[in-house]
Amino acid sequence: MSTFGSKRLVVGAHYGLRDWLAQRVTAVLMALFTIAVLVRFLMPGELGYDHWAGVFAPQWMKVLTFVAIVALAYHAWVGVRDIWMDYVKPVGIRLALQVFSIVWLLGCAGWAIQVLWRL
Repeated sequence: MSTFGSKRLVVGAHYGLRDWLAQRVTAVLMALFTIAVLVRFLMPGELGYDHWAGVFAPQWMKVLTFVAIVALAYHAWVGVRDIWMDYVKPVGIRLALQVFSIVWLLGCAGWAIQVLWRL
C-alpha cells in the first residue's frame, strides 16, 4: 500500500464545464444585445427621452432585453458564486453570502424588468 501523495478534497458539485460554458453563452448573448441596442440607438433622430424610450418600445426589443437581463443575472451569479466558493472557507459565512447574492441579483433583475415593462 502506497502512503505518498495526499487525498484530494473535492468541494462543490462539479460545476466546471457547465458553468464555463454558461459564462461564454451569456457573454455572447450580452454582446449581441449590446450591438442591437447600439444599432437601434444610432438610428437617425434627435437624441432625447422619446428616442431612448422608442428604442425599447417594440415587443421584440423588450423580449431581447428581458433575455439579456436574465443572462446578466446568471452570468453574475456564476462569477460571484465562484468567488465565494474559492475565497470564503467558513461554510456558514459562504452560505450567507451566497443567499445575499441571490437575493440581491433577483432584486436587481426584478427591478430592471419592472422598469422595462413600464416603458
